[in-house]
Amino acid sequence: MAQAGFQHEAIATAERAVQARRYVEAAFAYEAAFACAPAEARTIGNYGGLLIELCRFEEAAATLTRAVELDPGRPALWLNLGIAMLELQRLGDAIAAFSNALRLRPAHVGTLSALGVALHRRGAPIEALRFHELALSLDPGNPHTRFNRAVALLAAGDYPAGWPAFEARFEVDTARWVEGPRWSGESFAGRTLLVLVEAGIGDVLQFARFLPLARARGGRVVVRTWPTLAGLLSRLDGVDAVVTMDAPLPAYDLVCPIMSLALALNVTIDAIPSPAGYLTPDPGGVAVWRDRLEKDAVRHGRVDPLRVGLVWAGAPRPWNRLCTLTDRRRSLDLAKLEPLLDARPDTLFYSLQIGETALPPEHGLPIIDHTGLIHSFDDTACLVTGLDLVIAVDTSTAHLAGGLGKPVWLLSRYDRCWRWLTGRTDTPWYSDMRLYVQPEPGDWAEPIARIRSDLARLPRHGTGMTRR
Repeated sequence: MAQAGFQHEAIATAERAVQARRYVEAAFAYEAAFACAPAEARTIGNYGGLLIELCRFEEAAATLTRAVELDPGRPALWLNLGIAMLELQRLGDAIAAFSNALRLRPAHVGTLSALGVALHRRGAPIEALRFHELALSLDPGNPHTRFNRAVALLAAGDYPAGWPAFEARFEVDTARWVEGPRWSGESFAGRTLLVLVEAGIGDVLQFARFLPLARARGGRVVVRTWPTLAGLLSRLDGVDAVVTMDAPLPAYDLVCPIMSLALALNVTIDAIPSPAGYLTPDPGGVAVWRDRLEKDAVRHGRVDPLRVGLVWAGAPRPWNRLCTLTDRRRSLDLAKLEPLLDARPDTLFYSLQIGETALPPEHGLPIIDHTGLIHSFDDTACLVTGLDLVIAVDTSTAHLAGGLGKPVWLLSRYDRCWRWLTGRTDTPWYSDMRLYVQPEPGDWAEPIARIRSDLARLPRHGTGMTRR
């Protein structure tokens, strides 16, 4: 009886902690409860759901597997098991779990959309759309389902339907935009359009190509951005002024988030502007970096070397759970790139990795690191301009290089981002980009082996390799 009473109190403590979002405290309470006596499936399942909140997905999958073994007729247990499997990239298991949940509760909005997400990640966005649309038929205003459907439409290449649907991103994001009339593509001659950056830096660099098209429809275009992008965006055709986030807002008549320019301009997949490049580096900075790179060649005894930039990790954005989980799938350890470093003797490799995942001081690898001299994307652009090729995971630097017209070999996670479409090794967004996609979730060895082979065979001054 004493054990039963202690367990009951421990579970009650855990449930109160969950309600208050004190998840670590709740986990300790559940673990204390299970230590003294076996628990029922519902309680085990609640603990599994808590482990998902704590991103302890391996433990969550094991816990929830035990729960469905004890009570296979409870749909919520199958739903949470599917979520854990989804984050572990065990997509077949996730689809099976979601299917079991739907068999028990066919009209559940969350499960329908979760199954759609799993199918999308497995490379079937059109099939995924069926489940997102079923979910929306039951709950048309659900913001997460609306956003999931938008991403599937874009991944399938249906831009006419995808761009309007993609406005749902504002329903799931906490961003607060500057007030003002929204620009929808109409002429704004004699007026000022304020374009607001959003999402990540890579998104801004990708969609900056639309600024000249917007400028062609009206008066002035002013971009409000982060300081690290101000110099680069100020040289873009069609930008009359750039203001940083810490500066007072200028006078304006209309406003548009930068990714909504594609909607305002009715962009289709076969009419994406400037795939060969649209960004311009600072000429003075380019000269400084050219001299620096030439000195590197002399120092390392290379005559006219092939210069290759490397990026192996993104920024996790810990304040955003979705971005953090996505970053785990898109980033890799530097050690996984080591097979590239002896692919050919005439190559100088350069680190383009900054922040917490930058090259460690005592790395011992044949990689040149000038990132201590990089203070903005202007600096990165000048360095990249002196390179022949950038090999990168799916990060802002890949978009920067593509926007500069540089060849980019992109290492893509298995559940590739919507912008890279489905089943392609090229992209209409950047004409000199190749996609090297994981054949299975988590498998970086195969695409890196292909890059090594392609790098070894690459003509020194072949197509796409002349410096620009």
